[in-house]
Amino acid sequence: MITAARSVSSEESSARTALKLGPKSIEERFRNLVLETSGTMPAIDRYTGVLYDPLGALDADPATRAWWFEHVIVQSAMFGPIGGGDPVPAYRLSHDSRLGTLRLAAHWPAPSSRVLDLRTAGGLVLDLRSEGYRQLGPVHGAVAPRVVSVDGSGRRKALNHWNKTAKGRLVALLARTGAQASSMPDLVRWASTHGVVLEERDGGWDLVAESLEPVTV
Repeated sequence: MITAARSVSSEESSARTALKLGPKSIEERFRNLVLETSGTMPAIDRYTGVLYDPLGALDADPATRAWWFEHVIVQSAMFGPIGGGDPVPAYRLSHDSRLGTLRLAAHWPAPSSRVLDLRTAGGLVLDLRSEGYRQLGPVHGAVAPRVVSVDGSGRRKALNHWNKTAKGRLVALLARTGAQASSMPDLVRWASTHGVVLEERDGGWDLVAESLEPVTV
């Protein structure tokens, strides 16, 4: 994967297409050329965006960070499943990047699923990945909650972009409260204790975004 990413990143023209880079982000291709020598930081600090920003990882206390290091796994397009505390260099690669004949959707599922099954060892797995990253490493028996918004009349609407914010807030609260849940009933009890609405509906689980407003975290 690293070799393929380095190859497409070596030329600006190929990097634009393979990594979907625009004029303002084209220089990010150079990250892929120095992976073995560039500085690293824990995965929980490395990644940013609407999913990770609600964690406030850099300002979190040691106990919170220790919880993430023990319980959080990140699906990386470059490195596969990595622990929340694993050292990660800066890179540019997404689940839908095009690396010539190397297809991420074909390369990652088997080894990723094998590692994830060993790591989770049959325990409760909350799969908060987007669909594209979920396909890179399916986890048998994982629970993938649907993030919904509920209006005043009780109608539910699935969220798209902002569902990541709710998921980030959930992971932040789990860590800050030192949550321990080995089953969905355990997690539901934890959720009710902390004002989080997690309900079983239509054969799946709904996570109500409004119950995870910033004041809760």
